[in-house]
Amino acid sequence: MSAISGNLVHPIGHSSPTPDVVAPDGSEVRYLVGVENGATKSSVVEVTLATGEVTRPVKHNTVEEIWYVLEGSGKVWRCPMGVAPESVVAVPVSPGDALAIPVGWSFQFSADTGGSLKFICHTTPPWPGGDEAVIVEYGGLGSATV
Repeated sequence: MSAISGNLVHPIGHSSPTPDVVAPDGSEVRYLVGVENGATKSSVVEVTLATGEVTRPVKHNTVEEIWYVLEGSGKVWRCPMGVAPESVVAVPVSPGDALAIPVGWSFQFSADTGGSLKFICHTTPPWPGGDEAVIVEYGGLGSATV
């Protein structure tokens, strides 16, 4: 299927049965909408973290993300720039919850043992590539399992 935008035809994004890539934090990413679909100012992916897993803590250099939880439950730790990471408490998330990951904030997330955590991630500007996410030394959820 395609969507017509002026004289251009852009394919409709669709979640793949297998991940398109594993993110630097260790979560699975499935591309939904990006520049290849005609987006110029943002991108959208589906992120999945397997049951009981904890990601590596990372931060982004240039993009802001908005997350919307679809399935499962877990915790998200987000640390603003200039704040002592040890002082930040993780928050629980479950379906219907939404949150922001501002540019430069460190973050880490986990999936509870009841099932995978799955969320939609909107990124502004569009995801620039593999060098965007940088592993950080400290994460508020402990050691990564992925």
